[in-house]
Amino acid sequence: MNKFIERLYHIGSKPQRKILGLMSGTSLDGLDIALCNITGSGKETEARIERFMTVDYDVKFRQAIQRVFAKRDVDLQEVTLLNAWVGEYHASLINKALNQWQVDKEAIDCIASHGQTIYHCPREQHGLPEYGNGTLQIGDGDRIATGTGIITLSDFRQKHIAAGGEGAPLAVYGDFLVFSHDQENRVLLNIGGIANFTWLPAGNHPAEVFSTDIGPGNTIIDAFVSRHYARQRFDKDGAIALSGNVNENLLNELLRHDFFSCPVPKTTGPEVFNLDYLNQARLRSQTLYIPNEDVVATLTAFTAKAIAHGVIMTATSTSAITVYVSGGGARNKALMAAIADELPDFISLKNLSELAIDADAKEALLFAILANETLAGSPCFEGNLFGIPNTNMGKISLP
Repeated sequence: MNKFIERLYHIGSKPQRKILGLMSGTSLDGLDIALCNITGSGKETEARIERFMTVDYDVKFRQAIQRVFAKRDVDLQEVTLLNAWVGEYHASLINKALNQWQVDKEAIDCIASHGQTIYHCPREQHGLPEYGNGTLQIGDGDRIATGTGIITLSDFRQKHIAAGGEGAPLAVYGDFLVFSHDQENRVLLNIGGIANFTWLPAGNHPAEVFSTDIGPGNTIIDAFVSRHYARQRFDKDGAIALSGNVNENLLNELLRHDFFSCPVPKTTGPEVFNLDYLNQARLRSQTLYIPNEDVVATLTAFTAKAIAHGVIMTATSTSAITVYVSGGGARNKALMAAIADELPDFISLKNLSELAIDADAKEALLFAILANETLAGSPCFEGNLFGIPNTNMGKISLP
């Protein structure tokens, strides 16, 4: 028997696994690396983060991804080469992290790599009747496996599409297993480039749980700040937004998109909500010449209203709901204050860290849980849970 196939069998049979979860989001901040200790699987899953770091991307990497990111017309040769190059680069960052933590690679059972999304196109977005949903993540899993010597699971989103989903959001499965609560209605809100949440009503009833994108998170704010403010890639602490004033005409135009009236669950991406979308809204609202700080303030209000609208539409009654926030947007004071102002009194806002999980590590942890289910899971729910084939996701690459 191939020694790595034998090792896969051994890993799947273990009561506990050490899995490196990787997440690289649409904000292009860096690579999140979480060393996760996961016991059991399915309803018996217990997960703990032992080590975590975010390795900031250098300018060369960020610029390379931006040349192909969320663009319909790109150099196909560059995309092909980047797929391998990103995998090699991520492998090098993993090796550095393990060296820094003084963790032997032999102690790691597998790597769970999300990859780098460069294009997301659900059917509702592309409008081509002969095609279904589509998404593309680069960062070849084989390059990670050979570069680290560790079995790697990657490309998780394709199975979700094959099972009839849109390839996103995938957080719902891990959110349900780790964060469901008998007594508390919870919304697990992640504000990355795109904002999404998982609805977890009290009582642990899988049929009522779902995950959905709800609109832009940091994506347009970051893009505008990067273009108009030297040496800044994002609005740190919301300082720029706090110095400006919301322009109501522009805000109303930004909110005038069919996506916001579509039923959940749904997905979107920077392919829709980007600087072109902003510029068209500025033209229609005759706000091309307002100060940059007013644009940032208005974009922040736009994001807050989109998020609050999604959460409020999910609340079917006035029963208390707690929203736990993670992602880069959770550190934007102006955005968090604006969201709080939009929510009714029965909905409270807290940081995910109050549940004893590092908010920055959550996404990496959730992909580690998906890998754990692929290797060790047994069917614990009827059919596909939330549209996810819950014991068979991710492509396996051997070193």
